[in-house]
Amino acid sequence: MATAEITIRGAGIFGLSIAWVCHQRGAKVQVVDPNGPGAGSSGGLVGALAPHVPENWNPKKAFQLESLLMAEEFWAGVEATGGVSAGYGRLGRLQPINDQRGLELAGARCESAAALWQARATWQVRPASEFGPWCPPSATGLVIHDTLSARMHPRRACAALVAALRAGGVEVVGDAPERGQVLHATGYQGLLDLNALSPRALGNGVKGQAALLGFDAGPLPQLYVDGLHLIPHADGTLAIGSTSEREFSRPDDTDAQLDQVITRAIAALPQLAGVKVLERWAGVRPRARSRAPMLGAWPDREGHFIANGGFKIGFGMAPKVAEVIADLLLDGQDHIPEGFRVSDNF
Repeated sequence: MATAEITIRGAGIFGLSIAWVCHQRGAKVQVVDPNGPGAGSSGGLVGALAPHVPENWNPKKAFQLESLLMAEEFWAGVEATGGVSAGYGRLGRLQPINDQRGLELAGARCESAAALWQARATWQVRPASEFGPWCPPSATGLVIHDTLSARMHPRRACAALVAALRAGGVEVVGDAPERGQVLHATGYQGLLDLNALSPRALGNGVKGQAALLGFDAGPLPQLYVDGLHLIPHADGTLAIGSTSEREFSRPDDTDAQLDQVITRAIAALPQLAGVKVLERWAGVRPRARSRAPMLGAWPDREGHFIANGGFKIGFGMAPKVAEVIADLLLDGQDHIPEGFRVSDNF
């Protein structure tokens, strides 16, 4: 049987993860990106691999759960092959509960998580005092603690995948002729290109801004407070973000909105006052029209496929997206869930 050939256009988290899984399964893979790996929103800072709330269950939430549960083994394999760590750690997440309604919702979600998360993770209401000064103020004195959330450093995750692919002889190149089946994982620009070919918009971009602080919190849970993610990274930095800007004129520039994010983070954790800001980052995240990742065959373009629309959950979805696309490309098996298909967006 001939070795399958795959050309992947785009070296963001979807493209690199799919390349890795296809390579592991014996395909001859080339990855093409004129801007290099992690050049778009996959080169960001935050890396919050956090689940949707365990209620109103749907295929998107089930898919995300499977992917989050796959992540530890996925990233351990990448690191073992390439010798570069993605900074992955399933350390959980804390969210303050500030009123009675929030407490009631949290209690109901404890029960639904017990039923839906396969006894492999928990969603619990716990006293904030258990987590010491790392826990931000909570009006009720209680927090939600889930053990499914994990962290990683997006930029390092892309570097880890590049190293693992290189160990197998696969390089990311700026240009190359297409060989075999072609997978387009081209992010925000890819959505704009698809929009130009479709009678209706298939997706758009949402700008986000984030900051990296020189603060070593240690191996502690990430926080979600006042609409912000605060992620202690394994390299001794702290990422905070992010904004969600549907209208923007300067995709890569930070501005006063990021200053406000930093101010809000300090209000939540006063120990951050005076900490050095190591980096300010802005980028545009691709959001498909369905709000779920857009996966599958490109209509009317035989041999071409699409994986796009990771939006805010691309890193958390990547292990399962890679598996599903590899099944499609290499085995002709279509395991794409309802709402995720390219045809659902066209």
